Amino acid sequence: MLKNLCLLYTWIFLGLNSGQAQFVKEYQVSDVKGFELVDLKFSSYKSQIQLRRSKSYGPLHIHGHLAQSNILPEFNYAIDKEILSASLVHKNIETDNLGKSITSKLFSSNTDYDHSWDISLNSNFLYDLNFNLGMGKSELDISHLPIAGLKVRSASSDVKIFFGDPVPNSVTMDTLLVTLSMGLLEVADANFTNAREMIFEVDYGKIKLDFSDGLPQSCKVISAVSVGSVQVVLPPEKYPVKIKMNTTPMCRTVLPKYLKSTEKGIYVTKGFSASDPRLLEMIIDVGVGSVTIE
Repeated sequence: MLKNLCLLYTWIFLGLNSGQAQFVKEYQVSDVKGFELVDLKFSSYKSQIQLRRSKSYGPLHIHGHLAQSNILPEFNYAIDKEILSASLVHKNIETDNLGKSITSKLFSSNTDYDHSWDISLNSNFLYDLNFNLGMGKSELDISHLPIAGLKVRSASSDVKIFFGDPVPNSVTMDTLLVTLSMGLLEVADANFTNAREMIFEVDYGKIKLDFSDGLPQSCKVISAVSVGSVQVVLPPEKYPVKIKMNTTPMCRTVLPKYLKSTEKGIYVTKGFSASDPRLLEMIIDVGVGSVTIE
């Protein structure tokens, strides 16, 4: 009897662990010549993603811990016309759909996204990054990395873009774009991105932006939320800032006293000058929710 009971516990233990089994995938580009730009396209349907600089590899190294089911990762790269084009596509071969993913995020506190990816880049190369994500969480530390463009599109995800070290982007970023169907978008030290244009759109969720140190060059920012909130930390009032607010009666707004209203829905700081090369121009559009400017 005791022997049979021990066998039963053993089989239960093995069964639980087999359901949680994972395996490791490694993808790497070691080429260092023949290109001026690394164009990375990364697609994953359900995962946790971390991006950071690494000194140990070439232009690109991707390390994944993946569940043994539901996956079909495909990695390719080629060099043509001085561009290294790399793509990783992580497909879902189950019957899950977008609606199910969003529903599970709404009504579950589970943060286990089955798969995780660590993406390592090198500060010696210029990057154009494109992420197409389903459900999950992404933390992108872009300090010490020359980024010419960064675009993130996600169905249901929390995305944080930040600088682990206070080192601004060494090149001008053309566009920083993030669109979420649902989730939290946080951009810390947004002034360090050195971007000409920033576009942030969230259907349901929150946008948090921090420009507290002022901008090195002019930038146009669009922040739009259908249902949720926008929270912005501005640089000191001596910096030139112009904000245009598009809100509805179902949106609550909290603004600092030093913002001056020049006409309906338009506010400027004390240091505003339309010709200032450091001008921050913002359009904030919220349907239902709140806007908080600090």
